[in-house]
Amino acid sequence: MAVATGIGWDVHRFAPGRPLVLGGVTIPFELGLDGHSDADVLTHAVIDALLGAAGLGDIGEHFPDTDELWRGADSLELLRHVRTLVVTRGMAIAHVDATVLLERPKLLEHKPAMAANLAGALELSVAQVNVKATRGEGMGFIGRLEGAAALAVATLERSDA
Repeated sequence: MAVATGIGWDVHRFAPGRPLVLGGVTIPFELGLDGHSDADVLTHAVIDALLGAAGLGDIGEHFPDTDELWRGADSLELLRHVRTLVVTRGMAIAHVDATVLLERPKLLEHKPAMAANLAGALELSVAQVNVKATRGEGMGFIGRLEGAAALAVATLERSDA
């Protein structure tokens, strides 16, 4: 069985008047993330990790921010579409590990729901999806509350190799 690994990264700036959506969970906070879709940095990083592992390019190629079709899109729906692309290519998703970089708010109580949402969209068990969070410790754009970022790693298996 062949194994492929992909890395995904996304970043969005904070903006007033928008919801803060991470892993499909709307988190109470005075700022949300700005973007063409729902700006869910966590789900976007997972999408890019999966696309990379499958050799299918990146999120901007599949869901360009110049296409009005994707304005305000639910990123979990985009993730479901990417799962279909990966499976159609003969690959199985073995595991996803992701980290959200966010100064505030704290995400400890929200991480289980984020992992469950990602696992559901990917048709995986929650044990196959890990979500972590860390702060910027007051440094850089994360620490100054200018935005948030996420990093993800996806592991795929190809059974026909």
